[in-house]
Amino acid sequence: MTMVSQLRIFVPPHPLIKHWLGVSRDANTPSPLFRTAMTELGRWLTYEAARDWLPILETTVTTPLADCPATFVDPEVPIAIVPILRAGLALLEGAQSLLPLASIYHVGFVRNEETLEATCYLNRLPETFTPETRVLITEPMLATGGTMMAAMAELTQRGVDPAMVRIISVVTAPPALQKLAVAYPALKIYAAMIDEGLNNNGYIVPGLGDAGDRTFGT
Repeated sequence: MTMVSQLRIFVPPHPLIKHWLGVSRDANTPSPLFRTAMTELGRWLTYEAARDWLPILETTVTTPLADCPATFVDPEVPIAIVPILRAGLALLEGAQSLLPLASIYHVGFVRNEETLEATCYLNRLPETFTPETRVLITEPMLATGGTMMAAMAELTQRGVDPAMVRIISVVTAPPALQKLAVAYPALKIYAAMIDEGLNNNGYIVPGLGDAGDRTFGT
């Protein structure tokens, strides 16, 4: 029997994720507090995403009293964090605090507001990744899916296995999820919320506004 992969979207029911989502949604939240909310969401969503994803090493340690089994994160298996500029930087600090050994590779995209197509203006990805590399992508919003599709194309061209990729996002919308499910069914996405849809300009509703502008106060 052939097993068919299917994209999975997880919305963890953690009260701290719900709390910081509420803070980030509020239009009255000032930029410094919005940055704090993004950092905390990056931390807690990464925690959830890492549950069955981090490479582990089983070994033995000696306590002050006896030998005992121990489990560590395997330092030999590469881990990469890929923030999607600009807004993906908002989640990076929280993610990096849990994955301090991860390499950080920046990619930047700008969206054409008329066609909604994403164009890459910065690419700091290596030429190749080893197949076992774990990749965590930080992107606060998955709206039309164009930017994430472009980012995934860049990663897979460099040898990344979509089954090893985890995406953390604050708010997502069905159009992006449907597009990614067709192209990359092995993906797993961790989000604070799946919103109802997009407006005529391709923005998530109710969403949280422009995450980049709100993070950097611009």
